[in-house]
Amino acid sequence: MSKSRLPLFLGVAGVSGVGYYLYSAGGDTKVAQKKAEADAHRVSAQFKSELPGRGEQAKKDAEKYGAEAGAKVDSALGKSESELKKAAAEAEAYAKDAKAAALKKVDEFDKKVETEASKAKTGISSWFGGK
Repeated sequence: MSKSRLPLFLGVAGVSGVGYYLYSAGGDTKVAQKKAEADAHRVSAQFKSELPGRGEQAKKDAEKYGAEAGAKVDSALGKSESELKKAAAEAEAYAKDAKAAALKKVDEFDKKVETEASKAKTGISSWFGGK
């Protein structure tokens, strides 16, 4: 089992940093601490100066992508609504055709029943001496 060497490298980097500041300060710990704080402040200020510009750009990019996504959603919604209207029209036409066919069949059935009833009526009246 191999151990991670990351702690060793971090320790070496830390000791090297401390050694650099002590050497550049001539061995005075107070001066080395002040230089380290000054460098840390300078690096922090540099990062802070870069971040707001990136933040504004990220905000602009987010707004642009949001507008594009909104346009795509609106387009998809428009297509869905038009397809829904088309399907509703087709369903309504089919329902009208089905209703017309059903009424036609009912009329045919009524006509058949009436003709059969008139035949039966003439058959019954012939029993009683009618035409």
